[in-house]
Amino acid sequence: MLGAIGLDERQESAYRALVAYGAAEVTDLAHRLALPEPDTERALKRLEQQGLAAQSSARTGRWVAAPPGVALGALLTQQRHELEQAELAAALLAEEYRAEAAEPAVHDLVEVVTGARAVTHRFVQLQLGAVEEVCALVTGNPIAMTGSDNEAEEKASQRGVSYRVVIERSVLSAPAGITELTAALGRDEQVRVVDQVPTKLVVADRTLAMVPLTSRGADPAALVVHGSGLLDSLMGLFESVWREALPLRLGGRGGEVFEDATGPDATDLEILSLLLAGMTDASVAKQLDLGLRTVQRRVKGLMEMTGVSTRLQLGWHAYARGWVARDLR
Repeated sequence: MLGAIGLDERQESAYRALVAYGAAEVTDLAHRLALPEPDTERALKRLEQQGLAAQSSARTGRWVAAPPGVALGALLTQQRHELEQAELAAALLAEEYRAEAAEPAVHDLVEVVTGARAVTHRFVQLQLGAVEEVCALVTGNPIAMTGSDNEAEEKASQRGVSYRVVIERSVLSAPAGITELTAALGRDEQVRVVDQVPTKLVVADRTLAMVPLTSRGADPAALVVHGSGLLDSLMGLFESVWREALPLRLGGRGGEVFEDATGPDATDLEILSLLLAGMTDASVAKQLDLGLRTVQRRVKGLMEMTGVSTRLQLGWHAYARGWVARDLR
């Protein structure tokens, strides 16, 4: 938690232990932290540089913790000041840039990013810079950019950035597909599914977009598009795919799959959602860790509940009864 003020995990643990003791010998702290004494002493010297600890003048080898309210408050004030200075510098640079390019040239509206590392870095920057909304089309064959362990996406969501994502149906069958979708839905992201998306695409705040230039197997490259007619077209493409996609909600979450006290239970709704997304009975059983016969029995129960004889009719009744709803906004 104190990484923001420049402390690593070992240094933070040393400070917390020292605060708990009030004052302690290096040997005692090393024993409590389960660290060698040289490592403990290095951590204490780093705390001393930060003004968080000091060596006792009354007893050699004894360390005393600085009061957290005073010491941490000073460091936080310094961090805020440095951040304000950085924001001011950024604003001045932006003003200088606008003054030099009041009418941006065509080549300034797009930039080409090449190499897997550069593409991934730009992708992360795009999300971390978003303020309101990130829209994305996700293919089953990502190029340099993947959804696995996407810390940028999680951080943006925690800041209140909303996500609208359309995935290809093949993503549901990927090894970690359901796990990643469950995590995304847990962050209140809106996720929809279609048979195939036209291209991988990410748009942040309708002001910046990123689209791949190369196919799988080639050296990754992407086009970053700034505010322009091209960006408007890409946003229009996303909205078109979004309107035609099927909302995907697992376990009755997100407001687009509703749980009815007299209707299907949460497991029924999970099965129904995945079936409507195009998965087979066997795939649904595998993804939900259920037996194939259990899935088939529940589907039969849903058909009896709605009084239909085919699965196509079951899909229509699911929409009519509000179990799944297509939002065309």
